Amino acid sequence: MCGIFGYANYNVEKTRGQIIENLVEGLSKLEYRGYDSTGIGIDGEHEFGHSAVKAIQLYKQVGKVASLKDEIKSQNPDTAEVLPNHVGIAHTRWATHGGVSQANCHPQPSGDANEFIVVHNGIITNYRELKTLLKTKGYTFSSDTDTEIIAKLFKYCYEEDTEMEFYQLTKKVLYQLQGSYGLMVKSVYYPNEVIATRKGSPLLIGVKSHQKLKVDFVDVEFINENNEVTFSSNAEVSIRRSESRAVLPDSNVPIEYFISSDASSVIEHTKKVIFLEDDDIAHLDCGELHIHRARKSAGLSSTRRVQTLEMELGEIMKGGYDHFMMKEIFEQPDSTFNTMRGRVDFKNKTVTLGGIKDYLNSIRRSRRFQMIACGTSYHSCLAVRSLFEELTGVPVSVDLASDFLDRSPPIFRDDTIIFVSQSGETADSMQCLKYCRAAGALTVGVVNSVGSSISRDTDCGVHINAGPEIGVASTKAYTSQYIALVMIALQISNHVITTAARHREIIEGLSEIPKKIEKVLKQAEFIKQISEKYIHGRESMLIVGRGYQHASALEGALKIKEISYIHAEGVQAGELKHGVLALVDENLPIVAFATQDSFSPKMNSAVQQITARDGRPIIICTEGDKMLDRTKASAMIELLPETIQIDQET
Repeated sequence: MCGIFGYANYNVEKTRGQIIENLVEGLSKLEYRGYDSTGIGIDGEHEFGHSAVKAIQLYKQVGKVASLKDEIKSQNPDTAEVLPNHVGIAHTRWATHGGVSQANCHPQPSGDANEFIVVHNGIITNYRELKTLLKTKGYTFSSDTDTEIIAKLFKYCYEEDTEMEFYQLTKKVLYQLQGSYGLMVKSVYYPNEVIATRKGSPLLIGVKSHQKLKVDFVDVEFINENNEVTFSSNAEVSIRRSESRAVLPDSNVPIEYFISSDASSVIEHTKKVIFLEDDDIAHLDCGELHIHRARKSAGLSSTRRVQTLEMELGEIMKGGYDHFMMKEIFEQPDSTFNTMRGRVDFKNKTVTLGGIKDYLNSIRRSRRFQMIACGTSYHSCLAVRSLFEELTGVPVSVDLASDFLDRSPPIFRDDTIIFVSQSGETADSMQCLKYCRAAGALTVGVVNSVGSSISRDTDCGVHINAGPEIGVASTKAYTSQYIALVMIALQISNHVITTAARHREIIEGLSEIPKKIEKVLKQAEFIKQISEKYIHGRESMLIVGRGYQHASALEGALKIKEISYIHAEGVQAGELKHGVLALVDENLPIVAFATQDSFSPKMNSAVQQITARDGRPIIICTEGDKMLDRTKASAMIELLPETIQIDQET
């Protein structure tokens, strides 16, 4: 949920007002992620101590970015002062450790003098132990966050050795931290420098230069026992720091950097970005960008490429819709088609996925498929599991990534593990990926974000090509993930003669999905009226489905909880009589997926059980269905055009 944004200008004259505006606007591009407070840290108007270094000024406020703007305005900073070299950091926070208060907003300082300030995404799992240690050293705490511990730990380690460079100090601090993090650190002791580092939480750096970059990659640098910098690609050859193949602008040439947890806040400034890997320490110093490692990792690339973002600014704007989620819901006719574009030959009824083509023989030899995901992506895996088993003839297990980590189940070399994630940066899924790779299993990524961690670290995979998904509640990614998984199953089994007819039937169904979604979306106003009449103002509801539609019920309940803050429970229709019916009465809103498929008789029976207990369900059914008893339903939504079973996710 939280968002990180940073801006650094070198040999670029910017007023303090322009710097503040850049930081605040960067945060506004991250508002879609969900947050409850905001803050920025910049160089202030006064000197720190007796030095010529500017003190750090913090502006923090609970609420939206607009509230932060009001807070900054109320403090009346000198916005006219020109700062040719400057680093500022910013953050949107979703409370996890400590409530929503100004004291708990980020950036978190190391003390009253703001010697070090930190913005942080993630959770530090050993913060209690570190807090106890720092208290014994005389440190006091003014917030309830785990982030304040990081800031104070920087100060403590710096006071032990003030001669360390910023990246060396960072490495020393990171050795003490356990958990996940995306960090940015600014300090009065290192003016015009900033550190960005990550472990399990995404970070990227955008580069905007007024000259052509000399290289399209940055070397990873290591410090050996003699305090010399070495390339990871040739550890025997030591080099001076200034000779590193890093982003090294010529003297006095303007260059700007934009550091963020999400590309959507960078794209309006530059398309040239560097994605950091876990344990990378990016150090910006006087316009130079160097990347160091907190620890060595076998098999990791020795360079970080400067990549070009393919998304356009227009793709991440709301485009006339009230909010991003509505925009992305209505983009599904296009996003589902784009998932299939160039991959499905509807004329010859074939599927070709270049991302897994070279690994097909290994995949087909698998004795088990394991799907691992979280949230919406988990539901897409549940939705496609039965079809996957039908086509491949191989058992398929679906696991929540967090539960998989807790169990650490046995993984074998002849398993194929499929990781599904919209962002490709889901922390729990990334940890599962490391576990499965260590076990020697073949790993496949199904992600939306090109260049994401999962897409880079899996053996092969498929991009779902749904386009940028800005809304927190995933919508179009769900339908595209479902289609991508169906296509994977089709390609894995396309050599089996006995399933050829079924293949043609499924591909024909896939071709109809975009138009059928478009037809469903035309009923938006009708659905809104039903929601206002039967659901608005209620505190709880049930969503019931069976077979393919059980996943739809789970996903629907998740969306209701995320968006409306109403308690909602997705229920497998066959489990109604095992306790759930005790909740049913005339006041409980119930949505029932009763589409025409092989499970229709069982689903119709479930609807009868609900109405027998005075329940008045809202029934979502196939267009023209005459088998359902409509007399006891609150409403009938005939939205799903009759089709084959694999595309009932529409």
